[in-house]
Amino acid sequence: MSIVVSHVSKRFPAEHGKREGFLAVDDASFGVPRGHLLALLGPSGSGKSTILRVIAGLEVPDSGEVLMDDRVVSGRAVHQRGVGFVFQHYALFKHATAEKNIAFGLEVRKWPRSEIQKRVRELLDLVQLRGYEDRYPSQLSGGQRQRVALARALAPRPNVLLLDEPFGALDAKVRRNLAAQLRALHKEVHTTTIFVTHDQEEAFEIADEVVVINRGRVEQAGTPAEVYDRPATKFVASFIGNVNVIEATVEGDTAYIGPKRMAIRGFESPPHGKEVVLLVRPEDIEMVEDPEAPGLECTIREIRYRGDRYEQELDFAGLPVRMIEDKTRGQTIDRHPGDRVRIRLNRYAVFEAEEGHAALRAQLEALGYIE
Repeated sequence: MSIVVSHVSKRFPAEHGKREGFLAVDDASFGVPRGHLLALLGPSGSGKSTILRVIAGLEVPDSGEVLMDDRVVSGRAVHQRGVGFVFQHYALFKHATAEKNIAFGLEVRKWPRSEIQKRVRELLDLVQLRGYEDRYPSQLSGGQRQRVALARALAPRPNVLLLDEPFGALDAKVRRNLAAQLRALHKEVHTTTIFVTHDQEEAFEIADEVVVINRGRVEQAGTPAEVYDRPATKFVASFIGNVNVIEATVEGDTAYIGPKRMAIRGFESPPHGKEVVLLVRPEDIEMVEDPEAPGLECTIREIRYRGDRYEQELDFAGLPVRMIEDKTRGQTIDRHPGDRVRIRLNRYAVFEAEEGHAALRAQLEALGYIE
């Protein structure tokens, strides 16, 4: 089943004397093709869970529509939408076994007993819990409980599967294992799936497509590679992955970074005399070893060994810049703090700093995207 969210907005009423309500979703639009797995990615409070609840029918939008297979479902009740929902905190029945939890939705729908038993066995195998069917939630690990919740949501063969921070309560290793299992599971069942997460690695590992949400608005939608390599907005460039913020002023096709200058790419018509920022990922910076090749001079402040890579903090025209170099290359070149080196920016995104460098940097620091 395909899903289209079209110009959906949702405002919650004001609380305890506040004059205005909270705009949780602001004119959000995106689509999910049939059988795809899409991640709604954004910081806490960005509105992604509210969007999920609107799709499920748990919240009524103030404006806009939700379509499933090109049919408007905004007026339909939850049970009429064919949706399976998995919550962060499992929501399992504590006094029912894993088998009974999985069977619950089928019993409510009055499936024949033999069909229920067959379906439960299938799902226990699918989520790798055969042998645990007689255990109660208190006898299962967090990862096992979440797999029971997933099996329960899949039991009635929903048209759409919605997951709200499904791995958020688990530790990092269990979360990674479950994320891989969800991806494998999706390849088997091909149910159209939307899951909410604030974890970028999780979104990129699992999803076919990612929709980045900020303050209730869709900042960008695309494949993980598109969102990471070609960010559409300053927010996406700074929120996804690690990023260096390099402040510059443009004159013609040249960017002046303090006393340094470089040819600038990224504008069809460079904004002459305008303040801009170059957002550069650490892995897109390269050391220039050839003395004849062009490069930008800087000084090494610190070198940190991270097992599979070296992280180097550089002083570039008075700005702190972080660079990542793979382990093999880092071991073959002798460098030390205080050394003068030259770098090349292989790829970067360029955005105008409409309110000036200081205001933009303050915004990014306040949101926690740069230090």
